Order: sequence, then structure tokens, then C-alpha cells
Amino acid sequence: MAGIDYRFSDPELLLRALTHRSCGPGHYERLEFLGDSLLNFVAAEMLYERRQHATEGDLSRLRSRLVRDLTLAEIATELNLGEKLRLGQGEMKAGGFMRESILADVLEAIIGAIYLDGGFDTARGVVRELLSQREHELPDAEQLKDPKTRLQELLQGAGHDLPEYRVVAESGADHLKSFVVECRVGDLVPGVRAEASSRRKAEQAAARIMHRHLLEIMAGKGKTAS
Repeated sequence: MAGIDYRFSDPELLLRALTHRSCGPGHYERLEFLGDSLLNFVAAEMLYERRQHATEGDLSRLRSRLVRDLTLAEIATELNLGEKLRLGQGEMKAGGFMRESILADVLEAIIGAIYLDGGFDTARGVVRELLSQREHELPDAEQLKDPKTRLQELLQGAGHDLPEYRVVAESGADHLKSFVVECRVGDLVPGVRAEASSRRKAEQAAARIMHRHLLEIMAGKGKTAS
């Protein structure tokens, strides 16, 4: 198919891979299941080969970034898959051909279809070709750690206890909830607070503030000592 160096022996597989469930039976979701599994395996294989000093946790974070919906949707857009999608009228009017999740799904479905049509080695080669450049462009694994993980590792490295998170306020209707979370790190510094639309997001935001605050304090002490 155009944009991917592969020609289907069974065109019906490609047609199914491009068909959204809004068109009725014969859609791509089972192929998507196959493609998702293959994609994750090949991404893991590439990272294992190329990032020889990365830990298991680092490899997991890198793989998550490499196969996330945003990355797959970008690849699908470059391949003009949105123009080839078969959508029901409602989904078409809603702009489904531009939706990130649908574009990511159809790319996975095509990978699954290639696997069924041409075998594992062929599909593996296609995936490696699609992901190779983006793997090179990945940031350092350290930059992919979420704020809570970075804060925890900073404290553990300095011999301090783990941070504690507490919801101090909750407001709004069910569909418009707002949470205020406080992050404390013992008696090191005063606690900090952050607000977000979910407890998880508020915890991450508070951890980000605390991590930045502690780094500034540590940097200041280093200058004083010198």
C-alpha cells in the first residue's frame, strides 16, 4: 500500500483494516488487537537492542512513548490513512478521519493485516521501518519519568522518607470535579498544593512543584558550601 513498502496478496485484509466499526460488520477491531500486540513486541525488541544500558523501567517508559496514540496517529497522518478510512456517515461528519484514537487504531489494524497476509518477519520489518526514526528522536528516559517518580527518586537518593499526598479539598459536580492535593516531604520543607481535574493529576502537579522546590534548595546549599 502507498506509504508502506508492502503489497497485499489478499486485498480484503487491507479493506477490513481500513474499515471503522461505524460501517458495521467487517471492521478492523480484531486486526487492531493483533497489530497492537505485534507493535509492542517489536518496539520492545528495538529498544532492547539500541538502548543497551537502559533499565527495565526506562525501557518501559520509552516503549510507552514510542507506541502511544499520539505517535501512531502522527505516523498514520504521514501515510494519509485518514483519507483511506471507511467510516459511517455519523463518524465521518464528526471528523473521525482526523481523530487521534481512530488513526492510531487503524495503523495497528494495518500492522495486524500485514502479519496475517505476509507473516511475522514481514510485519516486523514494516514496524521497524515505521518506528526507527522516532526511536532515534526519543528523549532521554530520565525525561520521561512522571513527576511523582522523579520526586520519589530524589528523596530516596538523599536518604529521606517517601512523599505523602493528601486531598485537602474537593469541589464541583461529578463531571466538573476539582481536587486540591497537598504534597509533604516530612519536615524538610513546608508542604505544597496543586489543583487539577482529578486526584492523580493534582498529585502529579504537586509533585512537580515540590521536586522543583527541592532542587532549588539543594542547588542553593551547594553554592553556600562552595
